[in-house]
Amino acid sequence: MDFAPLAAAPLAIKIHLATVLPAFVIGTWLIFFSTKGARFHRLWGAIYLALMTVTAIDAFFIRSIIPGQLSPIHLLIPLTLFGVVGALWYASRHNISGHRNAMLGLYAGGIILAGALTFLPGRLMHRIFFG
Repeated sequence: MDFAPLAAAPLAIKIHLATVLPAFVIGTWLIFFSTKGARFHRLWGAIYLALMTVTAIDAFFIRSIIPGQLSPIHLLIPLTLFGVVGALWYASRHNISGHRNAMLGLYAGGIILAGALTFLPGRLMHRIFFG
């Protein structure tokens, strides 16, 4: 594992990684291990949604796939923000099914899918883990 590419990465990528890694851990705990509706679930859910919001906004400033331009992966930005708003909307209306679906979609698309794409050849995480 070589962290030199991360040290040389632009600030936007460092911020992105610093927000998405704890979001991954928190999101995993919320989905698989927390007691749904409990006070800590709601507290950590708010932290998770804040981290995902910062991650999505920060992603707008990452232009490394097509230097200086947006790339297809940037389509996940509005989807992530829509998921955050949807999760809050459904939770505030006590629509558990809608909230669950919004949160699962946010986790699957914003964390798992986007995270998997970072391991493609030429991307930062691929360089860190596979040289």
